[in-house]
Amino acid sequence: MSSSTIETIRLHGSDNVVTAKVTIPENTKISEEELITSNEIPVGHKVATSDITTGQPIRKYDQIIGFASSNIKAGEHVHTQNVEMQSFDRDYKFGVDAKPTDYVPEPERATFQGIKRSDGSVATRNYLGVMTSVNCSATAARMIAESFTDEELQNYPNVDGVVAYTHGTGCGQAASGLGWDFLQATINGYKGHPNFAGMLMVGLGCEVNQVAGMMERHDWQQDDAFQAMTIQDVGGTMATVREGVARLKEMLPIANEATRETLPASYLKLGLECGGSDAYSGISANPSLGAAADLLVRNGGTAILAETPEIYGAEHLLTRRAENRAVGEKLVDFIKWWEEYTAKNGAEMNNNPSPGNKAGGLTTILEKSLGAAAKGGTTNLVDVYQYAEQVTAQGFTFMNTPGYDVASITGMVAGGANIVCFTTGRGSVFGCKPVPSIKLASNGAMFEHMSEDMDINCGPVVDGEATIAEMGEQIFNVILDIASGRQSKSEALGFGSDEFVPWQIGAVM
Repeated sequence: MSSSTIETIRLHGSDNVVTAKVTIPENTKISEEELITSNEIPVGHKVATSDITTGQPIRKYDQIIGFASSNIKAGEHVHTQNVEMQSFDRDYKFGVDAKPTDYVPEPERATFQGIKRSDGSVATRNYLGVMTSVNCSATAARMIAESFTDEELQNYPNVDGVVAYTHGTGCGQAASGLGWDFLQATINGYKGHPNFAGMLMVGLGCEVNQVAGMMERHDWQQDDAFQAMTIQDVGGTMATVREGVARLKEMLPIANEATRETLPASYLKLGLECGGSDAYSGISANPSLGAAADLLVRNGGTAILAETPEIYGAEHLLTRRAENRAVGEKLVDFIKWWEEYTAKNGAEMNNNPSPGNKAGGLTTILEKSLGAAAKGGTTNLVDVYQYAEQVTAQGFTFMNTPGYDVASITGMVAGGANIVCFTTGRGSVFGCKPVPSIKLASNGAMFEHMSEDMDINCGPVVDGEATIAEMGEQIFNVILDIASGRQSKSEALGFGSDEFVPWQIGAVM
């Protein structure tokens, strides 16, 4: 049979594969590529446009995404059955593609309705939090937070809610080392996040991660916006719940005083995340989000790319945009750390993509990473941060996080992200109190199928109905709108109370 419509997407003239826009039957003539399919090509999957011999590179985005593990004929399905990973050199060329940022003049910069705190930081939401030092105080913390029902909060319309932040660690671990450092940085980052008007810290009393120790270590002082206690000191679970509720009730009137005002978009710190990716993620949603990130940077704001294992193999595209060699080398050092870390744990960096990613057409981590890196747009990489480290630079930045979505976003929020954009092709559902999460669908079919979860449909890019730049502008405007108080879909569904997952590293003892 022959095709009268364009059924494939070519991303670069040098590529030797194209991506199917629809499921293409066997023996279909693809006129624009002058080939006939030799087997069925599932939607989102790749078809060879020329003969590729064993060992030759597979190219997509004009980049290597793998190597032929057997001879591949033009028209054949290119996927895990005939593609493998091999080592190859990547030229980091630090800073070779760095260029001056085309900033929007300050009087013309975008604005949003934000909440300015007394210390000068800016919030997009206004929560009270109940944070645990250890898993042992999780139930008490939840009971405290759940006491504040909608009816209880109706007299405080400017308060978005009371949320418990519980986790699975805080004891059975060494009080030193990287895992300890990550836990401390995460809790301290949430405690100081501008989206909290107040915070209550609840411990057990005998754990490794002592509340008193954190107060001394981080120089926390109890006041009308921060209180701390332990179950053993207060006198048990219910006594702690009663005391915790009483202390938060004292914070509520003060929290309710928060009001929104017109502020420049330069106060926004945007966390960039992808999950449940498919082959279209790197074609539509991710580059569109990258275009939105560019707009935010041009307006003086900050974008944070993360998930180090999921830019593996594409890191050279970021080092070439590094503002200076030192910034680029920070990123390379994290890549090397991950190679050593996975090797020590009997794994490898190509344990990605996931089964869902592969079903959606992604074959190797290189292909996935090239698409994921597109979320970072095109502006200079101005700094690179460790997990949960405070992001102070304005511009495009990178944070070292795992690829696990909830742990990755937890780190970015701890680092100061006050809004998140999350791209997905398969249909990931995620929310992130205290920070709004905006969901971007890579294709129209999934957007329609999961419309109650998705905020933006990037499918028109695939369908040729919108450009990357046009979709990026649409995303940027939605970011401003939701940062100003409009609920995202995940917020409306109530997501975000369980998505606090600090990155755990080290032995459980």
